[in-house]
Amino acid sequence: MLQAVMVEPGKIEFHEVEKPVPAKNEVLIAIQRIGVCGSDIHVYHGKHPYTSYPVVQGHEVSGIVAGVGNGVQDFMPGDKVVFMPQVTCGQCYPCQHGMEHICESLKVMGFQTGGAAQEYFPVDARKVLKLPNGVSLDEGAMVEPVSVAVHALRRGGFVPGMKVLVLGAGTIGNLVAQVARAQGASKVLVTDIQDYKLEKARECGLTGINTSRENLPHTIDEVFGKEKADLILECVGVQPTITQAIQVARKGTPIVVVGVFAEKPVVDLGLVQDRELSLVGTLMYQRPDYEKAIELIASHALMLQPLITHRFPFQDYLKAYQAIEESQGHYMKVMIEL
Repeated sequence: MLQAVMVEPGKIEFHEVEKPVPAKNEVLIAIQRIGVCGSDIHVYHGKHPYTSYPVVQGHEVSGIVAGVGNGVQDFMPGDKVVFMPQVTCGQCYPCQHGMEHICESLKVMGFQTGGAAQEYFPVDARKVLKLPNGVSLDEGAMVEPVSVAVHALRRGGFVPGMKVLVLGAGTIGNLVAQVARAQGASKVLVTDIQDYKLEKARECGLTGINTSRENLPHTIDEVFGKEKADLILECVGVQPTITQAIQVARKGTPIVVVGVFAEKPVVDLGLVQDRELSLVGTLMYQRPDYEKAIELIASHALMLQPLITHRFPFQDYLKAYQAIEESQGHYMKVMIEL
């Protein structure tokens, strides 16, 4: 079978390797779709702090069961599935207290351990989830990023009726806003400085503004009223947006840090302290988040198709990254098809 290996930043080679045989309690998945995410792009540029080379990428994945090992009873060949790409120790304090997603020895497939950028991929059956009838393979590959959004909102204490401000209209920001709306937010406002991403937000039925031209505090008053937002989610990972989040927050507001910061930001802790703001980190997801993501997708509560802007066959994996570079930010979800 073919396996895509990023041998160094910016260079992908295809290797012919032996097709895996599922071990006991494993599911062998014929990979069908692989989504490219922002963290993958960091790896492509050699800027991911926790990834070394060579590495097989691929963690936003959907596929079809091709075989099962001894002991597997819940899956059978032909099932459409996704999987959770976390590898955990099961022994540390987080693992022993229901927080495996922040395991002390956490490894993520496609970064610190092998990913699914190959024709067949074996996965521990405990990490595999079945897709309901009616959920497409494209939608299946979006379960992972939707789960990020579900978990981020949960970390912020989201409840129906909240007014939600999302800073950043990239794929994750868009999904955070859509999930908030689907789960009963009374109002949602999305911001960005790229008109392309804001147009995608509007295509998904979201309200957005370009903060390079429009006044954010004024718009917050217009959209949410003088009581402002109940929950703020920073989904970019850059200095200006975390600064904005703190500046526009109502006293006592939770701010969820969703964006991955490549450079350490300066945070006005004086304002955080004085206004009793809550800065909350969110990393990945837990199984209930995956289950909720699948439920939302299956119920057609989310608009995912507008977010898939580019498609490439498996053997054009490198061209996918090159297209992202050439797009000058005019892309959302790039999908690799097998």
